[in-house]
Formats: sequence, C-alpha cells, structure tokens
Amino acid sequence: MTSLVSIIPILLLFVLMLGFKMAGHKSAFITFAVTVLLALFAAPALGMLPQKLQGASVFGVVWWSVIEGVLKAVFPILLIILMAIYSYNILVESRQIEVIKNQFTSISDDKGILVLMLVWGFGGLLEGMAGFGTAVAIPAAILIGLGFKPMFSALVALLGNTVATGFGAVGVPVTTLCNEVAPGGAATAEAICETSAFAVIQLSPLFFLLPFIILMLTDHSGKAVLKNIVLALWVGAVSVAVQYLCARYLGAETPAIIGSIAAIVAIILYAKVFAPGKKAQLTAADGTTATVDLTADKPSYTMGETFKAWSVYLFILVFILVSGALCPPVNNFLKSHLVSTVPLPVIGSTFKFGWISNAGLMLFLGATTGGLIQGLSLKRLMLILLRTLVNLKNTIITIVCLISLASVMNYSGMIAAIASGLVAITGSLYPLFAPLIGAIGTFVTGSDTSSNILFAKLQANVAGQLGMTGQGSFFGVSGSEQNWLIAANTTGATGGKMISPQSIAIATASCNMQGKDGDIMLSAIPYALLYIAIGGLMVFLGA
Repeated sequence: MTSLVSIIPILLLFVLMLGFKMAGHKSAFITFAVTVLLALFAAPALGMLPQKLQGASVFGVVWWSVIEGVLKAVFPILLIILMAIYSYNILVESRQIEVIKNQFTSISDDKGILVLMLVWGFGGLLEGMAGFGTAVAIPAAILIGLGFKPMFSALVALLGNTVATGFGAVGVPVTTLCNEVAPGGAATAEAICETSAFAVIQLSPLFFLLPFIILMLTDHSGKAVLKNIVLALWVGAVSVAVQYLCARYLGAETPAIIGSIAAIVAIILYAKVFAPGKKAQLTAADGTTATVDLTADKPSYTMGETFKAWSVYLFILVFILVSGALCPPVNNFLKSHLVSTVPLPVIGSTFKFGWISNAGLMLFLGATTGGLIQGLSLKRLMLILLRTLVNLKNTIITIVCLISLASVMNYSGMIAAIASGLVAITGSLYPLFAPLIGAIGTFVTGSDTSSNILFAKLQANVAGQLGMTGQGSFFGVSGSEQNWLIAANTTGATGGKMISPQSIAIATASCNMQGKDGDIMLSAIPYALLYIAIGGLMVFLGA
C-alpha cells in the first residue's frame, strides 16, 4: 500500500504530460500540490515517515522540505540554466553564431564527417556548456540550412544529444545526483569524480555505437560501411578516453566539454587525412591548367575573427577550468569564502551555497567577457540577460516544483517506500532495470537533472536494501558499490533524453516540423530502447 500511494506523484506526472498533453509547468505544479497533500495526510496515516522524523510535526516536515527544494532549485540549478541560455543568446545577438556555422561547413565535403561534427562534437560542446535544448536546436537548424531533410536532421540531433547530457550544463546532472544522496546535501569531490567515472564506464559501448548509427543514417551505402566503422571507432575511442579521464580526475564539470573538443579535433584530423576537400583540374582559355579546391568559395576567417566568434565559449571554459579541480588553490579559496549556510530545522538538514564558487558565476563571467569582445555593450548584455530570465518563467516554475516535490517525497518516506516495492519485485535483477528508472524520469521531466533529483535517493535506498554498501571492482575500476548503482540513474536518464517530449518539441521547432512530434518520437524510440537496454546490461554486469 505504501508503495502504491508513493508512486502516485510519478504516475500523475505521466498522465498529465502524456495523457492530457498538459504543459510542463502546469503538470509539475499540480503534481507538486498532490504530493504535498499525500505527505500531509497519507504518509503519517500509513506510518511512512522515516525513523528520525517520527514524532515531528508533519506540517513542519513538509514546510521545510519545500524550503529546501526551492533553495536547491534556485542555487545553483536555475542559476546555471539562466546563464547557459544567456551565453547562447549573446552569440545570436552578436551574429557570431553565423561564423561558427560557416567554419563547420568548411572542414570537409563528406556528409558523414559534417553531420558527426555537428551533432556529436559541436552538439556535445553545447550540451556541456549550455544544455537545455541548445544541443538539439542549433545542430538541427544548421543541418536544415545545409540542405539535409528535416526528419533526418531532427533524428540525428536527438541521437547526438545523449551521452553528453549526463555532464550537461557544466556537470549539473551528476553534481546534483551526488548532492541528493550525500549527508547534508553536499557531496565530496571524491564522490563526484567516482560517480562521474562510473557513468562514463556504463555508457562506454554507446560512445562507439551512436557515432556509427549517425554515420549510417547519413550514408548507408555499401561502400560507406567500412569508413563509418573506422570513423566511429576512432571518434568513440577518443571521446570515451578523454571523458573518463576528465570525470575521474576533474569531476563532472568538464567531461562533456573537453571530451567534445577532443572529438572535434579527432574528426578534423580524420577529415584532413582521409577526406580532404575535392579538387579539380581546370583548363583556361589560353590552354593553361590549374588545380582548384572546389570548397575554396566558402568564407574563411582570420585567427582574430575566429577568436572573436568563439570567445564566449572559450572564456567560459577558462573560468570553469581555473575555478575547478584544475587549480586546487583557487578552487579551495572560492569554496571557503562567501559561503551562505541556511539551517533547516525539523528535517535536520543544512543548505550551503558558495556565491563565488558556483558554476553559474563562471558561466556569467565567461559569457559576459566574450560578449564584450564581440562588440556588445554591458547595457545590451544585461538586457539580454533580463530577456532570457523573462523567457524562462515557465521553466522556473517547472524546476522549482519538481525539485520541491522530490524533497517532499524524500522526507515523507515516499521514495523509500517505492524502493522497497522495486526491490521486492526485481530482487537481485534490479541493477538491470536501474537505468530504466532514470530514463523514465527524463522522459517525463525532459531533464537529466530533474530525473536525478527524483530518483537519486531511490537508487541509494535500493543499493542499501540489496546490500551494495561496500567497495567493489567494476570492469577493473574500484569504488563504492552504492555509487555504481547511483550512476546508473544518470546513465538511463541520458537515454530518456532522446525521446523526451521536451527534446522532441525542440527538434520539431528547429526543423519547422509542427505537428510531426509523433513521427519524430516514433523514429527515435527503437534507438532509445536499445540505448537503455545496453546501459542496463552494463550496470548489471558491473554489479
């Protein structure tokens, strides 16, 4: 009974968003309200409150749970989302996004290389720095502009925007995942690095499979198969190696960013060696001949122009690296100064936020510096920031409601009750289905971060009930058994992103395919199911 009651909020979110086609912010608000009512009346009646909260005021538990949820939503998640979209809007305002587009098209005339560069390399970089749909919208729009069919552009953009989403928006999903299960809500750097590395290991086969699928969708002729295999193996090997090293030693902020830059470099190297631009012998009227590069008519840019176009992302990367694990003295200073602490009575928790150590500030500083270099005034930049904030009003409601309901579900005992039910049904086979839970969360909410918020504690509870509380070896890498299962949530969540209604809506808008949402989703579902199944198998074999 407790499991059935506890799963009502999740089922309600499904019904409202999928059955009634209700907007995300409205669905989240209604579900939040129902969750609060269940916590106030059903949870105490069924004896669901955790042992440490037995005897506490139920209203106090719910009230302070909501306060914690709101604080976590604003600092730093919404702050990072705001700054991420702000950075992209600067590029649009300064028109430097056009330079970036042209530079991609000048690399090679091989369609497979171009598509992989856009959706895997550049798309992964956008996801790592900005996230929030930019990694689907921009590559898809560029592909349409280059003459690719809308359905193809939408599908490959969705396929490319998967493995990177675990570390999207400067690592918010994995960082949030770890903080949700850490004592006091603040995970150690070691725990974040270990969980990040585990996520890369669980996703490792997909680093090779997805580029191959994207290449085959671009060119499935018999003569292209061998080339597609070689390129997929090369790019996959570089991507997974760099992302693992970044995750293991730097944390969650940089794997998608640096890994995608490495993938771009790998693709360019392949293009220069194996697929140079087409050339032709032309004969002039006077009988002289010359070798002409057929791609020479494409615009070229000086080093200064390239620096200007990429300055927003370049400075974001610099600020993130300098303030992060790459510079321990700077990182330690930032984390130990201007830190606000908010005690949360009744639930026995404490919320902490570093005003100068958070990734949102680094995004703001990098984007603003780049915007000034691109010729925008500080006043104009602040107007862009204000406009971005206004446009995100529905997203703010959605994120606040989702994080608050997750907090209420946790402190009222609902998540623990769901975990007990899942363990009873699946038993020792649960690791096989752990990624599916994360995928469901992203499918419903459209966000890897929201999925991790909803189910992080559930995965931790299941790990405890399965006895996964010690140290183990996972494909040769030692670490916490609990962190291995927790990482499975974001592994599955990245697959759910592919068929999330929100992602589909972004692809539909970018490719001007209004009313074709169902067609796009239908084309992506087989790949999403394969993705989640592979993730589940990796988690199960490792466990």
